[in-house]
Amino acid sequence: MTLAGHIGLAGFPERTDPPPIAAEALTLRRATSADLLFLRSLYSSFRDDELAAVPWQLEQKQMFLDQQFLFQHRHYVTNHPHADFLIVERDGEEIGRLYVDCSRDHWLIAEIGLLPQCRGKGTGTALLSALLAQAERSDAKAVLLHVEQNNLRAQALYRRLGFQVLDYGATHIRMERTFAEIS
Repeated sequence: MTLAGHIGLAGFPERTDPPPIAAEALTLRRATSADLLFLRSLYSSFRDDELAAVPWQLEQKQMFLDQQFLFQHRHYVTNHPHADFLIVERDGEEIGRLYVDCSRDHWLIAEIGLLPQCRGKGTGTALLSALLAQAERSDAKAVLLHVEQNNLRAQALYRRLGFQVLDYGATHIRMERTFAEIS
């Protein structure tokens, strides 16, 4: 039985059109149910530091992460039906995910994340730069995202790429990168 069937995950929307962006030295392809084990592992890597201090047994942490991944996956698939759920690859190896909704004039990055060994090496910058360039070519007015308040490295990256803070929530900051309109 697949992970999707085992934990009752909704699949990704079936799409045959090409991904909306291309990044140099990276391949972006649509996520499928076959990617759920990788995505679950990737999600776990996002929570490693947080869970290191929790005095649970390994099995308890695993159950918690499985449950949280399930909730997050269902949220994205349900609340972003027009999003492109993309797997980021380098040299044929899965290294991250990018969930982006390009269906409106304000593109939304619902999720972006890379494996720990790929962070801090320019991969995120390359990926986001390609996405911003495509958004601007597509006449999008802006690209929006939410970033955790405690994720200072990501905030610095987004600011470097021209994102501005729109507002602060309880746990996340909403940021926007606008494009100059030509009159």
